[in-house]
Amino acid sequence: MNIFYKFSNSPETPHKIEIPFKIQPPEELAKEPITLGDHLRRRRLELGLYQKDVAVQIGVTTSTIWNWENNWSSVALGCMPKVIEFLGYHPIPCPEDLMERLAWYKQVNGLALEQLGAEMGRDPEQLADWLTGRHNPCRRNREEINEFLADRLNAG
Repeated sequence: MNIFYKFSNSPETPHKIEIPFKIQPPEELAKEPITLGDHLRRRRLELGLYQKDVAVQIGVTTSTIWNWENNWSSVALGCMPKVIEFLGYHPIPCPEDLMERLAWYKQVNGLALEQLGAEMGRDPEQLADWLTGRHNPCRRNREEINEFLADRLNAG
């Protein structure tokens, strides 16, 4: 419980009035976050930061933070590592399906197809085909993808 003090300006009755009040936490802190923007807003409020403070930490504009928090735009792929660093956790749970896990790994690390291809020693077009479902990797490729993800995800 906090107390608000109001001082009388009247010379006839100079006194201080104590008004007890309870600060209600913002709604964002009371409900479970659903979207990435919800996670950002909640963490920012928990830390008592302004949107401009978060923008500086992540390396974007204040209006970008506002757009993300209000779900007007998605977090840019290249910003995802900084967003995760700011949050202190991965807001997107790692899926069970192999191709979904590969897409998740690409997203949370902010990798373009070319960067993921370089990391995996694969052609980015082949990865695009796999990730969009145009083609399914053969058994040997699935095993290699699984090993790649196991090495990366268990190390982190």
